[in-house]
Amino acid sequence: MMNLLRPALAGAAITLLLPTLALPDGRADTAIVVAQFDARTAYQRKLAVYEQARAAYEAQAGAYWDAIAEKRKARFAKRRNGTAVGLKDYVLAQPPVYDGPPRPVDPDQPEAEPRERKYVPVVADFLLSARTHFGFTPRRAGSELEFKRAYAAIAAAGGLTATQAARVYGFECGGNGTHDVQAGLEYSKDRRAISTALGYNQLLIANTIDILAEHGPRYVSHLDAKAATLAPPARASLERRVASLKRMVAYAKSVPYAWANHVKLAGTEKGWGVHALNLDLDIGPLLQTQKLVNSLVHARRKGFASPLSAAELEMMNLTGDGNGFDMVTMPARMREQVPTANFFQRGGYGRNPVAQRNNTVAKLIAATDAKMDKEAKLPGAREMLAAFGG
Repeated sequence: MMNLLRPALAGAAITLLLPTLALPDGRADTAIVVAQFDARTAYQRKLAVYEQARAAYEAQAGAYWDAIAEKRKARFAKRRNGTAVGLKDYVLAQPPVYDGPPRPVDPDQPEAEPRERKYVPVVADFLLSARTHFGFTPRRAGSELEFKRAYAAIAAAGGLTATQAARVYGFECGGNGTHDVQAGLEYSKDRRAISTALGYNQLLIANTIDILAEHGPRYVSHLDAKAATLAPPARASLERRVASLKRMVAYAKSVPYAWANHVKLAGTEKGWGVHALNLDLDIGPLLQTQKLVNSLVHARRKGFASPLSAAELEMMNLTGDGNGFDMVTMPARMREQVPTANFFQRGGYGRNPVAQRNNTVAKLIAATDAKMDKEAKLPGAREMLAAFGG
């Protein structure tokens, strides 16, 4: 008798555990409830498998990226002490890749609505914020060649060669980019901006703020001296813009000098306004060349006398001067064996499919050179080369 009653008792127990679905006549549809119970049970089982696999992966990945950071710190210390760096100072394995099951879908949760994309400010926002917060309107170039000539003059004075500048320009903004080109809009203004990276060397707002905090007072002195040589109308224009520049420099210096602080300022509407400096014919070339010039200076200070190829210079531009210099000074035989992961933070590596595909130093530099070869043939890059007189 007990065996005959068990199915009914089981159904009753399930209806107590799960919400009852009422049909129009008020009767509970036990079949639907049982199906829901089965779906929930299957989900919990799949979730447990997923979480176990994910935890194992995270433990492995965490140990890997901890080792990357520790070896990087040790390499930098060795270089400071003048000690040679060898293969044993790098992690030679590639990063672990999660290959377990995907996270299962919770049957009790409706499909998640797509997350709203964070708004990326564009040139119109930079200009509006500059006027609103700093009283600044850039002096725009009459033509792209005029801006390139101004850029070339500053770049050459900073030690950049025509070939370096033209190839980096081609790599960064597609070989035909204008001085106001923004990431995501290189090939069509109808697309969506994917970041605030702007101009020939694709500076982020945080880059602009960072550069101003370090070099802004020198720019002010340079432009004050330039203004003194101009005729009255042009002098008055530049003096007004320099007054705005001083306010922007003060804003950049309003926080302790640290990248994280500059990123926070860059996320404000007032911070957006600082980025409009890149569009100014007198100020923009100073900002756009500075990051590359910083890399040249860093290499010279470290005693690296050999000329940097454009691809090597781009490595310093891409990964920061310390990591880039590490790659640049690496012997060719080591470049074939050292994974690119050694020069990135975990999050940055995860967002960089190029570094993932070209997963050794040799492959990444070769891929960069190949892209530069292609983009250097386009009219914009040839015009940049000509702007140097080459």
